[in-house]
Amino acid sequence: MSVISIVLVLIVAFLAGLDGILDQFQFHQPLVACTLIGLATGHASAGIILGGSLQFIALGWANIGAAVAPDVALASTAAAVILVKGGDFSTQGIGVATAVAVPLAVAGLALTMIVRTLSVAVVHTADAAAKRGNIGGVERAHFLALLLQGLRIAIPIALLLALPTETVQAMLNAIPAWLKDGMTIGGGMVVAVGYAMVINMMASREVWPFFALGFVFAAVTDFTLIALGAIGVAIALIYLNLSKQGGSGNAGGGSSSGDPIGDILEDY
Repeated sequence: MSVISIVLVLIVAFLAGLDGILDQFQFHQPLVACTLIGLATGHASAGIILGGSLQFIALGWANIGAAVAPDVALASTAAAVILVKGGDFSTQGIGVATAVAVPLAVAGLALTMIVRTLSVAVVHTADAAAKRGNIGGVERAHFLALLLQGLRIAIPIALLLALPTETVQAMLNAIPAWLKDGMTIGGGMVVAVGYAMVINMMASREVWPFFALGFVFAAVTDFTLIALGAIGVAIALIYLNLSKQGGSGNAGGGSSSGDPIGDILEDY
């Protein structure tokens, strides 16, 4: 891996750590982080496939009350680096990287707790600056807290990049074939669970036709990913325009469309 690639990967990791808190540009999402790391290292296709697989897993992760979700930023960036340094971009290699991402996400919770504990001191510093009317001190405290969140991902990725490629490959090759097969199957099952959760949330009579069309278009091998994306955007725009014209079934003045989420959004 070249020096430029390493720098770009570290930048992506730092942005993923920041956006895990900011949640503005979605750099921490697996599909974005893995794709960017794949582009930075010259393996865009493998990065997109890995990111898509991890994205379905991450769809089921959410912070509920005091329960903190697994660290999706560390999982996506570390899994992408392991995939690239491992050099196995086959279905099995991507499956192993997907399965490795799950324990990495759980391990990332420990880093999250450490950073949030350190952030308590930063908050007290901001409070003290606010009492003195020092707005600059408050701003610096905010930037320091964000810096800690970025380093939370960038430092582990830097340590992972520091490992020789031969070492990573030897560790992956040391995994028995039966365990690799099990990790590949297990990773696929976790992805299927995430996919089922998405279907459960979006299942409605208005959306099912588009869901079926997606499988039909995906089966046509002449379509590229760009073509499939263009078709998806076009269908989404058609659906939105039809909904504005009363095609959602709510033209009767408050009648239910059969889509609970749509009815809630319509009330707003």
